[in-house]
Amino acid sequence: MKRFENIVQIAGIKSLQEARLLMECGVDLLGFPLFLKDNIEDLNTAQVAEITCQIKNITTCSVITYLDKSQDIIDICKHIDISTVQLHGDMSLKEIRKLKSKAPYITIIKSLIIGKFDCMALKKQLAEFEPYCRAFITDTFDPQTGACGATGKMHDLNTSRELISLSNRPVIIAGGLTPQNVHDSIMFARPAGVDAHTGVEDSEGNKSEARVKEFVENARNGFAAL
Repeated sequence: MKRFENIVQIAGIKSLQEARLLMECGVDLLGFPLFLKDNIEDLNTAQVAEITCQIKNITTCSVITYLDKSQDIIDICKHIDISTVQLHGDMSLKEIRKLKSKAPYITIIKSLIIGKFDCMALKKQLAEFEPYCRAFITDTFDPQTGACGATGKMHDLNTSRELISLSNRPVIIAGGLTPQNVHDSIMFARPAGVDAHTGVEDSEGNKSEARVKEFVENARNGFAAL
């Protein structure tokens, strides 16, 4: 994916069938969580590699991880043959630089965790990481669990909106987005993309075709109205 513009990402794919369903619904970016800090992975590395091997030539996939060492990230990207990585861990600027130097072919999306850091700290992260990242993603901190993302909870979109206005890189918003609120969230924050996980799942935790289609349609309408 050369451009991050009007992007719809769905994360937490559990099977090849689910990946293909999302592709058929018009999702742009498929996120595969691996090596998480607070949640259990739906799939292991081998299972993700098996899925991405069959779809990577026709869609864009990203690995979502809390790994914070450059070589570990390079190794996992090579293993599953994905060149887009979404970094949610507490990765230092030094390690980000090493990652970009060692593997310039890797597209880096860096998380900005709202609620864990105040706005001033997030602005500092934005400025420091911007030269090495292709895009950012704002997500939600849950103080009850300590989870940084994948909380199913929204954050203060005023903070996302401010970061988006300052960033020279595209910014995706995540955290508690659903088919019902994605349009208004886009209109308010004006992001380059949106991300959903649990917000498009059914009661059994599987991606709902109806909810995914509604989410994509409402997101597209929101982007078109900007």
